[in-house]
Amino acid sequence: MSSLEVRDLGVSFGGVRAVDGVTLTVAEGTLTGLIGPNGAGKTTLLDACTGFVSARGQVYLSGERVDGLPPYRRARRGLVRTFQSLDLFDDLTVAGNVAAGMPSATPRRWWHQLRRMPTADSPAVRDALRTVGLADSGDLFPGQLSQGRRALVALARALVAEPGILLLDEPAAGLDTHESEELGALLEAIRDRGTTLFLVEHDMGLVLGHCDHVHVLDGGRLLASGTPEEIRNNADVRAAYLGEAHGDETEAAVPAGHDEERVM
Repeated sequence: MSSLEVRDLGVSFGGVRAVDGVTLTVAEGTLTGLIGPNGAGKTTLLDACTGFVSARGQVYLSGERVDGLPPYRRARRGLVRTFQSLDLFDDLTVAGNVAAGMPSATPRRWWHQLRRMPTADSPAVRDALRTVGLADSGDLFPGQLSQGRRALVALARALVAEPGILLLDEPAAGLDTHESEELGALLEAIRDRGTTLFLVEHDMGLVLGHCDHVHVLDGGRLLASGTPEEIRNNADVRAAYLGEAHGDETEAAVPAGHDEERVM
C-alpha cells in the first residue's frame, strides 16, 4: 500500500486555473473519493498527480517526492491510474489488454512487450482477471463485452501493474445502478487486498456508500474533506451542487442516502 499527498498543487491552462493550490492526502489503505461539479478540476488533478500535465506544487508517494518524474517512472513506483476513455486495444484479446499493463522499465520495452505479448497467459494476468470477475473472458475481444465489463478490463490492466495506489477516473461511467453497486463492492475488496484507491466519480451512491474519506473540489479549489456522512451534511458542498453548473450540465444535490439516484 502507498499514501498520496499533494501540496499546493496548481495547474493552469492559459489564464484558467483548473487546479488552484490544492493540498490533500489519500491515506494508505483507504478508498478515498474525489467529487465536485462538472469542471471542478477532478481529472486535471489526477493528470497532475500522475505527470500527464505540467503542474506547480509537490506530489508525494509514501513520503517520497515524485513530481517532476515522467508518468511511466511514477507508475513504476506504484502510482498507477485509469482513464475515462478506457483506451482498450480492440485488436487484442482481453488477456492481451491486461498484459499491456504489466510493468516495463522504459516505454520502448513496453512497446516491445506489447508486440510480442508473451505475458498474456501469465499468472499475474490471470490473477488480475480473477480479481475483477473476468476469469472466463481472457480469450474474448473488448468489442464482445458490455460497457461494464470493458471497464473491468481497464481496471484489471491497472491492477496487473501491482500499484501501491490506484487512481480511478470515473470507472462507473455508463454503468447502471446494479453494476455500480457491484463495482463499489469490488473496489472495497481491492482495497482490502492491499491497494490504496483514489476515486474520481460522479456517482454519489458509489462514493458516499463505499468510500472511507471524501474530498470535494469546486472551481479548482478544495472545498471540503471528511467522512461520507460529513460530506453529505456539509452546507458548502450542498451549495456547490445546487448552485450554478460548472459546465454544460446542471448537477443535482448531493444525495441524502445511498438509494438515491446517481448524479451524472
